[in-house]
Order: sequence, then structure tokens, then C-alpha cells
Amino acid sequence: MKNYIHIPLVLLSLVLIQSCAFMNDKPLVIGHRGAMGHETENTLASIQKALDLGVDMIEIDVFKIKSGEIVVFHDETVDRLANATGRIEEYDIFYIKQMVLDGNHAIPLLQDVLKLIDNKVRLNIELKGAGTCDRVNHIIKSYIKQKGWTLDNFIISSFKWDELREMRKFNNEIPIAILSGENPLDAIDIAKELNAEAINPSFGTLNLEVVNKIKEAGFNVYTWTVNEPEDIDMAKSWSVDGIITNFPERVR
Repeated sequence: MKNYIHIPLVLLSLVLIQSCAFMNDKPLVIGHRGAMGHETENTLASIQKALDLGVDMIEIDVFKIKSGEIVVFHDETVDRLANATGRIEEYDIFYIKQMVLDGNHAIPLLQDVLKLIDNKVRLNIELKGAGTCDRVNHIIKSYIKQKGWTLDNFIISSFKWDELREMRKFNNEIPIAILSGENPLDAIDIAKELNAEAINPSFGTLNLEVVNKIKEAGFNVYTWTVNEPEDIDMAKSWSVDGIITNFPERVR
């Protein structure tokens, strides 16, 4: 009789394990700088492509420029993508609007991206430059008050952990993700300090043990930048919560 009871229980356990693995096989699809594998990064065309591909979230990068606006751009200098040179923070909006990026695109303002997204997906705003917090927080609060967005529509991330601390001073409720390029376990303490939602580690620093430790500490894992199909499959097998990718269609 014991054998007859034991075998079905084992089979049931296997089914439950497989079911859990299947559920965890669907991490959030997060478009990196929009869908930069298809369109020039951080442009409205790239954002629209990510939306067309059905992402769950879009990640962008922002700087505050000389005249005070928040622009969507990744590099500290404009040299790589624009028909200009120099540090982006040293330009004012007049000159930013005259720049042309690869593919004949323009550098958008944060508000341009928000208008395009129109509350359809969540937005991960990475703070690239210094002193971005006050203005970014002001824009977010404006969209919450005037456009009906909620704080959960946003998540703020940065490698500049002091900038995240500053953001928390302005807004003690907005979701935060701690970006990590080296040992992601080193980010757990500040994630706890800032009551973060997630740690966003480089895929190259991850393995199953590290993912499990981050999750056991109470944080989601949104890993970057995962583009190759075999790496995407590996990330899924570790049950990461989100995959930041240049090619959102590959994660689906």
C-alpha cells in the first residue's frame, strides 16, 4: 500500500515542479533603449518599435542638459550617434533640437517618450547624468496628476547609487532598481536601504545561485543586455523576472 501511495505523490511533485518551471519561463520583456536592435537607440522610432513588438516595459536613459530639460540619450558625449561632438550635458535645448542622429532621428525629451508610450507599458528611466532627480521626479508627478499615470508605471534605475539615494529623498514611494555591472550581490545592501523593487545585473555576472540569492533577499532580477537566443534561454532557466534586450521578439 505504501508503494501505491508514494508513486503518485512523486509524480505529482514532478508535475508541480514542471508547472512552476513553465510559469517562470515567461519573464517580463524589457526593450533596451526601445528596441535598439532595430532602430537607433533611445529615439521615438526605437520606442515605437518596442511597442509594436509587444514589450512589457521599455528602458531608456536620461541626462539633464544645460538649459534644464531632461533628454533621452545614453552616452555622455554625442559623438557616436550625432552630427556633433561634445558632452551632452553642456548643450542647451536649442542646439539639441538641431542635432541629427544616425538614421535621421532627433534626440527626444523625456516628455516626448511619455507622450508616445501613452501609459501602454511601464517605463524604466535610467538616470545617466548627475542632478537628474529633481526634474525627473517633477515630470513623473506631473504625469501622475494630469495624465492619470501611477507610480507603478515607472521604475527608476541607475549605476549612480548616490543618485538613487537622492531620488529617494524626492520620492519615497517610486519603484527603484539598482543597476549592477559587477558582483550583483554587492547591490543587496543598497537595495534594502532604498526599499528597491529589483536589482538589474549584467547577464555576464549571473548564475542560478546568484539569482536565487537576490530573490531570497526579496528583490526581482531584471538582467541586461541579453540578445543571443541561448543566453535568453539560460536566463529563463534561472527564472529571472525580466530580460532587458535589444531584440524583444527573441524573448517571446
